[in-house]
Amino acid sequence: MQSENKTVVYELEASEFDWQLRPGKTVKAWGFNKQVPGPQLNARKGDTLVVKVKNSLNEPTIVHWHGIRLPAAMDGTGETQKPILPGETYEYRFVVPDSGTFWYHSHYNETLQMERGMYGGIVVAGKDDPTVDAERLLLIDDMRLTDTDDHEERNKLGKWIERHDGREGNTRLINGKEVSTFHMHAGQTERWRMVNAASARYFLLNLGGKPFKVIGTDGGLLERPIEKTELLITPGERYDILVGPFNEGDNIAIENLGYNRTTFLKPRRETYAQLHVGTEKDTKLTVPARLCEIPRLATATAVANRSVKLSVAPSLKNILDFHVNGQTHCNDQPVKVGDLQVWEVSNTSLMDHPFHLHGFFFQVIEENGKVPEYLAWKDTYNLKPKTKIKIAWIADDRPGKWMYHCHILEHHAAGMMAHFEVVRPGQQPMRHTDHNCGSHSNAHPHKTKNLKTMTANM
Repeated sequence: MQSENKTVVYELEASEFDWQLRPGKTVKAWGFNKQVPGPQLNARKGDTLVVKVKNSLNEPTIVHWHGIRLPAAMDGTGETQKPILPGETYEYRFVVPDSGTFWYHSHYNETLQMERGMYGGIVVAGKDDPTVDAERLLLIDDMRLTDTDDHEERNKLGKWIERHDGREGNTRLINGKEVSTFHMHAGQTERWRMVNAASARYFLLNLGGKPFKVIGTDGGLLERPIEKTELLITPGERYDILVGPFNEGDNIAIENLGYNRTTFLKPRRETYAQLHVGTEKDTKLTVPARLCEIPRLATATAVANRSVKLSVAPSLKNILDFHVNGQTHCNDQPVKVGDLQVWEVSNTSLMDHPFHLHGFFFQVIEENGKVPEYLAWKDTYNLKPKTKIKIAWIADDRPGKWMYHCHILEHHAAGMMAHFEVVRPGQQPMRHTDHNCGSHSNAHPHKTKNLKTMTANM
């Protein structure tokens, strides 16, 4: 029987260009194929994605494939490949093993390159996806611009505040446009695939107080739809929601209600776009009560075999440094293929941090002593101040170098990041002599014999 999986090929060129944010407002952007965000990449679960990236910028770049469980060599970081130099082309090739909403973005000089537009979305369709009337991929972002629509260069104080808070812009964007208007039909329901591509801004979604249903997050579908009227989407996170049906003539503000993440910046309620509901049409909506099955990897009582502490500390050189287990840009202990990892991740600082794990999905099994509202596959999760979570995940057979970090780009750059290696049983990890930040409990690694079954639905 011939396989239905295909090889899907895309070509991306990174360059500088003029980009219109709205009529009369144009900015010098950096991006892919002269658009912000870059082209939407589409595939089906199991397809091979081939992306040829040409760098026409005046500086190196690297492209990271956020959320995709790919080989370590294709992850797109400085640990796994040499930067793509100006004028060079690099080919990424990997299977997309999971359906869901993912994205790609620069992982080189990110605080500049992503701020200027170097990111795009990826949609991987699955055979069990619910049937909806329409889909939208919405990438949320902002830029900090001057009154003359140039990218703002901060003074010394501004750079220190930006290091502390992360960069929040004064120009709010959805899909690279300011003050957008979307249109949908009354009586219909759409799937919105939402990605927070901002450097630091948290997005507390509100649709005029109207309810919507969350059906998926970073790693794909949830087990069942969850009804909400507000939804916090932190930098790096993705959520799939069902929106509608609405009444003809409704005009709904797509708003960020503002979220206090304990920084110098005060949260404000802001409108990002408008939704206009037009004439009524029949619906083809089919959403099962049970979307999928997610095998639980561990219970809240599982003993952690690793501790990861995110913290902020004074620095003579930088005023503040951002740490993992007391170190900046450090090397954590290796992880063995097939072992169930139960990590205790704590935030001892007085500000929020979105924790992001490259290349693998985890389950949050406990937060401050409580079991989360629902089970989900995550690769990015927000830690509030003085918060402790316990996550469970399995390293499948993809040995190599990986990382985890805070997805506030300025905090990542300031040190809140760690590398670790996934090794096969009997394989010797590479030796690291500098900035070792590994911290284990006395617990033995959890052994998992049924790895294939546990990851089959991912």
